[in-house]
Amino acid sequence: MARIELADLAHAYGPNPQQPSDYALKPMNTVWRQGAAYALLGPSGCGKTTLLNIISGLVTPSHGAVRFDGTDVTRLPTERRNIAQVFQFPVVYDTMTVYENLAFPLRNRGMAQGLVDERVREIAGLLDLGDDLGQRARGLGADAKQKISLGRGLVRPDVAAILFDEPLTVIDPALKWELRSKLKALHRRLDITMIYVTHDQTEALTFADTVVVMHDGAIVQSGRPDELYDRPEHTFVGHFIGSPGMNILPARIEGAVAHVGGSAVALARGLAKPPQGDRIEIGIRPEHVRLTRGAGHPATIERIDDLGRVRYARVLFEGRKLAAQVPDGEIPAGPEARIAFDPAQIHVYADSRRVG
Repeated sequence: MARIELADLAHAYGPNPQQPSDYALKPMNTVWRQGAAYALLGPSGCGKTTLLNIISGLVTPSHGAVRFDGTDVTRLPTERRNIAQVFQFPVVYDTMTVYENLAFPLRNRGMAQGLVDERVREIAGLLDLGDDLGQRARGLGADAKQKISLGRGLVRPDVAAILFDEPLTVIDPALKWELRSKLKALHRRLDITMIYVTHDQTEALTFADTVVVMHDGAIVQSGRPDELYDRPEHTFVGHFIGSPGMNILPARIEGAVAHVGGSAVALARGLAKPPQGDRIEIGIRPEHVRLTRGAGHPATIERIDDLGRVRYARVLFEGRKLAAQVPDGEIPAGPEARIAFDPAQIHVYADSRRVG
């Protein structure tokens, strides 16, 4: 198990990087505590797999250091970092049985056969592979093979951390929830540092204690799932997390009022000083914007999305598209509508960063 520290870490694949756009990973400093479960969440190309490969030793960073429990491992090869990595596609030995696959890393380390057998059966039981130990891996499905791949990391009692690179991508959707739940239960049982890379917010939010959101090669926010949802510190976090994502609207702030086009939207409180930046915006979650028959701002309904338990109206407000919740039992009579904002749930952003 390991406390992982990234100190002044940055990486560029090309030589002599001069500007931020030259970096696949922009400078970052962060500490991930021992025994916690983390998810690196972001779209394709945001740098999350590069960061994972730097932690594992597959990539050496251009700048900065990686430390495990205070020891600099930046230039140590993967095999000396005491980590396990589970990839998108299961890595198993097809000609071996499930038992032999799980025993392989222990036998390579010279563990006595009695201890090997005890550990293999313990991990196989945790992964529901106990009845398959005698089967060759070749005949198993993708979910069982991914369990074997995971088990080869878990079976080592000395492993410092387990790194997952989109491990459920090739798994049947019906089995994803089961495997994700199994991973969470294993983490609680074994107290191992786990870092899980994914572009799927559901996977990240249901697996991790702490979600690390990445955008354009940078960590834009780390926090618990509820923190990221309720208090996004960057407009990208607000937009990326949630379905539908946060409404982001350009605005001009005067005291406790946000002017969006010709509409004055009330804020819960004024800022101590006007926000400074080239781009000032407000953000609000769709459930905090509601269609109303009373006082509100005029808007035009473009369509209604019925999600079963909740309905969202896609509306045009001051020339901007946004999502607003449709109250239970409400049936809009036509495209003309009015919307009301909850002032307490409005965030103010300057150049994408939250300032109020």
